[in-house]
Amino acid sequence: MPELRPTILGADPHAPFPPASHALREPDGLLAIGGDLSPARLLAAYHGGIFPWYSDGQPILWWSPDPRGVFVTAEVRLSSRFRRSLRRSSWTVRADTRFAGVVAACAAAPRPGQDGTWITAAMQDAYLRLHALGHAHSVEVLDGEHLVGGIYGVAVGRMFYGESMFSGEAGGSKVALAALARHLAGRGWPLIDAQMPTPHLERLGARAWPRARFLEAIAALVDDPEPPGDWRDRFGEQPAHDLAGLAAPENFAPRRHP
Repeated sequence: MPELRPTILGADPHAPFPPASHALREPDGLLAIGGDLSPARLLAAYHGGIFPWYSDGQPILWWSPDPRGVFVTAEVRLSSRFRRSLRRSSWTVRADTRFAGVVAACAAAPRPGQDGTWITAAMQDAYLRLHALGHAHSVEVLDGEHLVGGIYGVAVGRMFYGESMFSGEAGGSKVALAALARHLAGRGWPLIDAQMPTPHLERLGARAWPRARFLEAIAALVDDPEPPGDWRDRFGEQPAHDLAGLAAPENFAPRRHP
């Protein structure tokens, strides 16, 4: 059997990606190398369940890992201890008002076991372009006008691909994720992609799905004719303490799907 190798992408940003199911087992999920971060290329990648992840000095690397981290939007919950603290919170939550600030804060946030960031200057510029086109969105948690947490990602059809989140103060990222999930669930968007399943994300409710299940689930969602655009008015401004009702169900514990 011939050795599998990642596809080398050419200069045409409209050229199709190989199917995500062709990704390598080692390193897990590596599918393609090269290309660019143009809006056309990025949207094609997300449409196929693929995302870029690389460091400065590397070529652009494109991934579709197996298993895949997934949040079901209607099942994101907050612990009882955290909800008690939220009841006294004066934070507010908005969308698409501080996109560049959220991306920059995510890039600057320290990550355990990592030296530097994968959110390179080129990546930041690429997502700012997607945001200007109405495809990339952020949810911001604010104490007055001070940014204390946030999450950003890319919307394709009725599928939201989470890219990164940060906490400037304890719990900021949890509030951003929970507010995003509640908003999307209310709009009939069932899933948030969390890319790599980790213990931290599983504590917040993420599931580890086999890649085949993930690709099957997103197939109809990404083709839904949901128009791009700004989320500010649709999301509005919400008090963070409204999220105190997102209780974890009895005996809740993260679990892996077969």
